[in-house]
Amino acid sequence: MNYNELLAPAAKAMRPSGIRKFFDLATDMPHCIALGVGEPDFKTPWSVRDAGIRSLEQGRTKYTANAGLKELRAEICTYLARRFDLHYQVPQVLVTVGGSEAIDLAIRALVRPGDEVIIPEPCFVCYEPITQLTGGVPVPIATRAEDEFRLTAAQLEAAITPRTKLVVFPYPNNPTGAVMEEKDLQAVAEVLRRHDVMVLSDEIYSELTYGTQRHKSIASLPGMAERTIVVNGFSKSYAMTGWRLGYAVGPEPVISVMTKIHQSCIMSAPTTSQYAAITALRQCDDQIEVMRDEYNRRRRYLVKTLNDMGLTCFEPKGAFYVFPSIQVSGLSSEEFCERLLREKEVAIIPGSAFGASGEGYARISYAYSLDHLQTAMERIRAFLRENGWHKA
Repeated sequence: MNYNELLAPAAKAMRPSGIRKFFDLATDMPHCIALGVGEPDFKTPWSVRDAGIRSLEQGRTKYTANAGLKELRAEICTYLARRFDLHYQVPQVLVTVGGSEAIDLAIRALVRPGDEVIIPEPCFVCYEPITQLTGGVPVPIATRAEDEFRLTAAQLEAAITPRTKLVVFPYPNNPTGAVMEEKDLQAVAEVLRRHDVMVLSDEIYSELTYGTQRHKSIASLPGMAERTIVVNGFSKSYAMTGWRLGYAVGPEPVISVMTKIHQSCIMSAPTTSQYAAITALRQCDDQIEVMRDEYNRRRRYLVKTLNDMGLTCFEPKGAFYVFPSIQVSGLSSEEFCERLLREKEVAIIPGSAFGASGEGYARISYAYSLDHLQTAMERIRAFLRENGWHKA
C-alpha cells in the first residue's frame, strides 16, 4: 500500500506538537525536572472526586444527552454569570471532551475552505492545524514583548480582509501569560463589530489571573456575545485534566451546529466527569483561590529569579507560565532547550513551538512545586554560567 498517497495532504502536513516532543524526551531521563506540560500539580478537590465516585456507585454510567447533562449546563450558566458577568441559557451551552474539542468544533462549524482565521501568536498549538484541516487559511499576528504580548487593535485592523471569518482570542494566554485589560478589549471589540467578524475566545485560564483585576471576557462587552464563542473547561481551574471536560457557550445557531458535529464524532462527554463537574461549579470557588494563591507565589519567584540571572522576563498576569527571552545565549529556542535538557536535565519548551513569533523565548510552567522550581532554577543558572551567559 502506498500510504503516502492514501493519507490526506492536510493531515500529513500537520506539525507534531513541540510540547510533546520535549515531554517524551524527558520521560526517558529519570533525574530530569520537567517544567513543560501545562498540568496542575494539585489533586482534583476531594468533593469533586467524591461526586464522581458516588455517580459510579449509583450506576450513572450511561450516555448523557449529546449536549451534556441539563443540570450541568444550567450550572455552567450560573457560574459564568456569577464569575464573569456572562449570561447564557441552557440551549447555548455544549459540554465537550475537554476545551480542545470545543475549539475544534467551533472552527469546523464556522470555517469553510479559503476562509481566513486570524491567530495571535505565540499561542497554544492547536488553532493552526485545526484551521488547516478545515481548508481554512491561518493568518498569524505576531504579538510583541513590548506590548506584553497583547493583541492591539491596530494589528487586528491591519490583518482583516474580506475573507476573514474568525479571530482566535487566546487570553489569558498560553504560553506567554499575557492578559487583555478592559481598555484593550474595548479597542479590539470596536474593530470586530465594525467588520462583523466572529470570535473564538479561549478562556480556559480565566480563573488564573493575578493582581487586582479579574479576567474579563470579550463576550461581556456590548454587541460581542452575538459574535463570540467562549471556550472554557475544568482542567486548569479545578485541576481536572484527566477528567477531560470542557464546554462552549455562544449564539444558539452556532452551538446547535457544533452539537451536531459533536453528536456524530463523540456522542457525549464522559458521564462521570459531568456529575463531578456539577459539584466543582457549586462548591469549589474556595479551592480555586487556594490554587491561584500558590501559583501566584511561584510566579513571583520565577519572574524575579529569571530576570536576576539575565533571562529577561516580563511579568505575566495570567495562566501558569513565564515566557523568558533566551536571546542572550545566541541560540535558537530549540537549540537552547535541547542543550539545557541534555546538559542539565531540565525540560522547558522552545518558544518556537507556539509560532514563529515565539522564537527567542522559552515557556516554563509553574504548575509544579516550589521545590522543583528552585532546583530547576539552580540548574538553569549553572547552565548559563558554564556557557558565559549569566548576568554578572
